[in-house]
Amino acid sequence: MSTSAIGPVRDAHRIDEQAIAAYLAATIPGFHGPIRVEQFTGGQSNPTYRLTTPERRYVLRRKPPGKLLPSAHAVDREYRVIRALRGSDVPVPETFCLCEDPGVIGTAFYVMAFVDGRIFWDGSLPELDAAGRGAVYDSMNATIAALHRVDPAALGLSDFGRAGGYVARQIKRWTEQYRASETERIEAMERLIDWIPTHLPSDDATALVHGDFRLDNLVFDHREPRVIAVLDWEIATLGHPLADFAYHLMIWRLAPGEFRGLAGLDLRSLGIPDEAAYVAAYCRRTGRTSIAQLDYYVAYNMFRMAAILQGIMGRVRDGTAASTEAARLGALARPVAEAGWRQVERIGG
Repeated sequence: MSTSAIGPVRDAHRIDEQAIAAYLAATIPGFHGPIRVEQFTGGQSNPTYRLTTPERRYVLRRKPPGKLLPSAHAVDREYRVIRALRGSDVPVPETFCLCEDPGVIGTAFYVMAFVDGRIFWDGSLPELDAAGRGAVYDSMNATIAALHRVDPAALGLSDFGRAGGYVARQIKRWTEQYRASETERIEAMERLIDWIPTHLPSDDATALVHGDFRLDNLVFDHREPRVIAVLDWEIATLGHPLADFAYHLMIWRLAPGEFRGLAGLDLRSLGIPDEAAYVAAYCRRTGRTSIAQLDYYVAYNMFRMAAILQGIMGRVRDGTAASTEAARLGALARPVAEAGWRQVERIGG
């Protein structure tokens, strides 16, 4: 986790340091205070804190305070999947405990190890050279391919979601979440809400999916461009691997100002693979020859991202947003929805 993304705890997210220190000392072998509590400033959902003790550093993830949307902020599910993946080909932090008793700090939370590495927020990777950029994207590609090759049953996750029907359920869920947090009418979103559920792909594969897999949810080694941890598993489930893959593929079709996109950049000179090469690498690693209806999955994900961004704006309205960047990100719901409708027009919808 990037130390540059850490700051003082926001007033709305303060926790009782003595209470958490006492709880962890009684729960985690070898945990000894005192602790220093800081908050990660990136991210928009579950407030996340770094706990520093004389011996080591930990990360605490909690549900945010206040009224929450149904099924959102599931720290218990996040804890379960990270714990299950430990030791697999998908790198995750070590986990220590899950506390579902709101009496300790006010909401449920879990604690995992702090992973010391780099987080890249800008998809163009200005801090790296061309070779480094290419290697970062290759490692990201290898990581999501490894995730989609995981056997959920072998990890005890056969009941982590329902097999089949994932995209249809997600459309219903995110339409409801969007309506619950709607602050203005977005015409492109209205068109997507009408079109997306009536053009579902016939393929209905099932795999373990992250749900929010993207560059800035990955921690890279300090010395080499290699993923050492995947973060933010709160909406992981059993779902469609191509829907999961197309989520982070969106950046190739979004402009830098829309949501950290790559569209319009000179990818060749940057050393970043173009969309076709990136898709081909994923197909090679997962045993596919191609991805049918890729444009649909991208359009679906832009609809879903617009709903997520609108949810951030809803939390701004309600005063529960986890980040100072929330208002700026929430305002991107409209351009992302408009980009989603452009994908439909590309299909011929």
